[in-house]
Amino acid sequence: MAEITHPPMDQLQDLEYCIDSNPSWAETILLAFQNYILMLGTSVMIPTLLVPAMGGTDRDKALVIQTLLFVAGINTVLQALFGTRLPAVIGGSYAYVIPVAYIINDPSLQRISDRHDRFIQTMRAIQGALVIASSIQIILGYSQVWGLFSRFFSPLGMSPVVALVGLGLFQRGFPLLGNCVEIGLPMLLLVIGVSQYLKHVRPLRDIPIFERFPILICGTIIWIYSLILTAGGAYHNKPIATQISCRTDRANLISTAPWFKFPYPLQWGPPTFSAGHSFAMMSAVLVSMVEGIGIMLDGLFGTVTGSTVSVENVGLLGLTRVGSRRVVQISAGFMMFFSIFGKFGAVFASIPFPIFAALYCVLFGLVGSVGLSFLQFTNMNCMRNLIITGLSLFLGISIPQFFNQYWNPSHRGLAHTNAAWFNAFVNTVFSSPAMVGLTVAVILDNTIEVEKSKKDRGMPWWVKFRTFRGDNRNEEFYTLPFNLNRFFPPT
Repeated sequence: MAEITHPPMDQLQDLEYCIDSNPSWAETILLAFQNYILMLGTSVMIPTLLVPAMGGTDRDKALVIQTLLFVAGINTVLQALFGTRLPAVIGGSYAYVIPVAYIINDPSLQRISDRHDRFIQTMRAIQGALVIASSIQIILGYSQVWGLFSRFFSPLGMSPVVALVGLGLFQRGFPLLGNCVEIGLPMLLLVIGVSQYLKHVRPLRDIPIFERFPILICGTIIWIYSLILTAGGAYHNKPIATQISCRTDRANLISTAPWFKFPYPLQWGPPTFSAGHSFAMMSAVLVSMVEGIGIMLDGLFGTVTGSTVSVENVGLLGLTRVGSRRVVQISAGFMMFFSIFGKFGAVFASIPFPIFAALYCVLFGLVGSVGLSFLQFTNMNCMRNLIITGLSLFLGISIPQFFNQYWNPSHRGLAHTNAAWFNAFVNTVFSSPAMVGLTVAVILDNTIEVEKSKKDRGMPWWVKFRTFRGDNRNEEFYTLPFNLNRFFPPT
């Protein structure tokens, strides 16, 4: 490996470790485990939402969670080694919930009376749709279509999009925290206190443990607290919804998860293919903006959803100021290990979700602010830029909120024509804040006073990152391993 010539602070502002610079092995392993713990929230929530509607049992749900984590580990390794080469964790995406719900409610599947058989047939239909949708994106990716489309991007156009990736997930923050406020609120306050007010306190040598490991420290404390509440009978005779959110023993994951299970492709049987299912799934692929090969693996293994870059783990990168590629590679190892040895992974997966929701309040907000920080490279004294930014942010939140209030798990939404696949496509696209924000920002930024606004749009700063050799750090960070650049030359 070539000698690293750029210290971390030159790699990305305010990071102590970035890309090829690494903390000590002990810190690296703990940071990787912290990334794994954070991944569990989405990995548990999506199957918990979808598998029962498919006719699956608690054991089926546990197996799907294991499979989702296993494939997330594979996708994360592939992304770090051969994809973007960035320290990005790849996990399940909520963007797929609407098209998957459409498949679940397909009348031909709903007519299957045996619940287990319906679960298997529905899973195979979802797999087929993911495989077809991912194949199309792989073709688009290798045909350089996305590269051509990127010519229309600018800091002004991308700022609202990245901001909405975080801010658009507001419904998974305090609304879910409030489902068990006696657990979620202490977690939120403790994370803020530990990561911000105690970050300069170093009780162990020179390691800033409160800044590096706020999730491990705070999560452990609040998890023990929630165990005490559960064991002490605090939730006896409480409503079912409260018990599901607050108790540590309601998920049935530990009792139903197998001790050992190695997920493998086609474990649910061969995928089944439907044009309508596949077209509906393409909307989620478009929204998720993720590598097609990763979604192909989701389809082959049967994860019940597709993949995308984990927003919460991106936020964790900023919170801990560690963007080491090695950290996410080892975290992928944790994902695969605990998915194979199911009982051990199920212990951590039983953490009450309001604890994760408290973390999301901090981490999603941090991602949103990173998006807004792109505006520093633009002229925000320009009325043109203010209008584009304001419209993109407002419509990016307002339009999805409008569509979401008409959607329910029976796959009905604002668009409810006789063509169910069309309904799923439209409802998925317009329920995504980032997708709506991207559409509004790019159209306005490329049609309003374009030529005379290049400097105001931030193009002089942006242009050097448009090509692989536009900045001398690009080759250092993104060159493929094993001399693969000889076969896949960058552009």
